[in-house]
Amino acid sequence: MNTTESAELRTETLSAGIIKRATTLDDGRELIYFDDPDTTLGEERAVDSRTLDPRGETATMRLDVLTGDWITVAANRQNRVMMPSADADPLAPQSPTNPSEVPSLYDVAVFENRSPAFGPALAEATGIAPEASNAPRGLDDLAALGLGRTRTSVGRCEVVCFSPEHTGSFGTQSVTRARTVIEAWADRTAALSKLPGIEQIFPFENRGEAIGVTLPHPHGQIYAYPYVTPRTTRVLESIDRTAPELFQHILESEQASERVVFRGEHWTAFVPFAARWPLEVHLMPHRHVPDFAETTDAERDELAPLYLRLLRGVDALYDTPTPYIAAWHQAPVNVGRDSVRLHLQLTSPRRAADKLKFLAGSEAAMWAWAAEVTPEQGAARIREAIAKADASHAQSADAAHTDSTAHTDSTDTADEASA
Repeated sequence: MNTTESAELRTETLSAGIIKRATTLDDGRELIYFDDPDTTLGEERAVDSRTLDPRGETATMRLDVLTGDWITVAANRQNRVMMPSADADPLAPQSPTNPSEVPSLYDVAVFENRSPAFGPALAEATGIAPEASNAPRGLDDLAALGLGRTRTSVGRCEVVCFSPEHTGSFGTQSVTRARTVIEAWADRTAALSKLPGIEQIFPFENRGEAIGVTLPHPHGQIYAYPYVTPRTTRVLESIDRTAPELFQHILESEQASERVVFRGEHWTAFVPFAARWPLEVHLMPHRHVPDFAETTDAERDELAPLYLRLLRGVDALYDTPTPYIAAWHQAPVNVGRDSVRLHLQLTSPRRAADKLKFLAGSEAAMWAWAAEVTPEQGAARIREAIAKADASHAQSADAAHTDSTAHTDSTDTADEASA
């Protein structure tokens, strides 16, 4: 791995020819560019031209003593930007009329969220991040029940911009760009796991206004939590009650079922046996991998086209783009590393072209789910949609190749005529 240092950019060569360039914004927040291997960008990046106010106070967590869940109270998130126009896109490269968050043109950019639910304070002072005055004191401290318990909501929230374009999603990116984003997820998972007080890393993408997206720009997020999330805690309890190899048993059972959507050399996509949502697909590696940082180059290389294929299929289900949450579950930082396996859980509330599933009384209040679509039916629909999307994608590629060949032939003819 090659590393060079400069006053403004710390440059590092990652796998697959991807270049990482780290710097800071005017208020000290970290900003990292991840350049595609075939990037047309130069080595330099513009400096943040804004004069920003100091960062706000870190939010507070309160314990729900009935469930043991920690609830973050982050009033600073109330005034977030809501669906801005293209000329006011805060994730686009800065321009003379748009003082956005990213100073320079980029391929992929990752930066600390200006309105985070977690951080910027950490369990210990690190870089410019201050030490929290009431940080959690380990997992045992967080597990203790009691009325009126609070802790500082230490951690970090990062935004991952998939493209400088104003509209799109992960699924509209090229295979090369998807591979760059995957590399960014792996890099950030490793880096955030080393921060003091961090217990779990969660990369995810919210897509569509029906999900609650406030920015149309193609982007995702990464949360670094100060606790093990409630869902993962339930998973760990199930592993304790069954077997350390529970994920492998699940994978083998699903691979032998009619719920498989597709299978590659390193990954299998399937609708789970007890799917909750009208659309739910899991994507799991064939070997035990706790998080993105532990995946191999071969696994990342295959994931890029497979994940895009899945997302294209999801969008082919209807005439309009499908809203979804793409949640990449990873093992906690300090527990369950040998048993909790990295996997995608992609869900959508869309149950028909013009209908959404809403979580009403039983599901929202009692966590008692009722599914309207059988997992087997869901898998069959997604397989059909992927086949439709594959055919359309191949046709578009053939048309592009034909246009390129025709352009080359006409250019050659013109050159011969001029000669």
